[in-house]
Amino acid sequence: MISLVYPRGTLERAAARAMKWVAAGYDLASPHRRGIVVLAYHRIGRRSSLRVDLPEWLFDEQMERLAEGAGVIDLDSALAALAQDAPVGPDPAVVTFDDGTADFVEVALPILVRHRVPATVYVATRFVDEGRSFPHEGPPVSWAALADAVSTGFVTVGSHTHSHALLDRLPASVVGEELDRSVDLIGERLGVTARHFAYPKALPGSHAAEAAVRRRFVSAALAGTRPNPYRTTDAYRLARSPLQVEDGLTFFTRKVSGGMRVEDSVRQLANRFRLGLVRE
Repeated sequence: MISLVYPRGTLERAAARAMKWVAAGYDLASPHRRGIVVLAYHRIGRRSSLRVDLPEWLFDEQMERLAEGAGVIDLDSALAALAQDAPVGPDPAVVTFDDGTADFVEVALPILVRHRVPATVYVATRFVDEGRSFPHEGPPVSWAALADAVSTGFVTVGSHTHSHALLDRLPASVVGEELDRSVDLIGERLGVTARHFAYPKALPGSHAAEAAVRRRFVSAALAGTRPNPYRTTDAYRLARSPLQVEDGLTFFTRKVSGGMRVEDSVRQLANRFRLGLVRE
């Protein structure tokens, strides 16, 4: 879904920021589209050089702005709202996290609770169950810590597959095992049902994989960086807007308002090319 590693050189950083300004300019020339924006976070605390590892202060400020603005609703409430006509008031946002790294509980959760912001965390259960670190020095959250997070009433746990597998590259028989193992572990360890799913790397699976996802969950998330429109959104193809360090507060505000779609289109094209080369 996104380029994870922070641009190394001055030119790369300048190019990344220039793309954001281009996307923001395109937004100004485009009509505003109503809908619910689903924000996608990965890590908080700057424990790595990843572009998606936000400083704690920045995440805190972003959550404060969300809470004071149109507000944040949980994913189940968002799905119910999307099945109806647009509300009279402003459109709320949804906060989600991917993977299940320890910083979600250690850093992000206290901020979420303080601002009373609900969040869904999509967990790749193999890393949690085996205590296996995610790439780029990402220690996994523990089941006990996740259980404490759920007990706050602000956290919903969804599936991100068992091993963070790309579903478009697995045989149909293996897809079912990946999904079922994840759902079963979440149920066994946390006593909750994983009702929501996020595709790893935000890449859709094969037709068989998508059918398997639809049989097991009530929603599935992809990429998109755009609002999910009322009445017409397919709950199994939810668009999410990824947050990066260089978004700061300016581009964060634009993403919350449904903007920055051009940036995401360029990123998806680049990632498909990159992942395609890896696959070859």
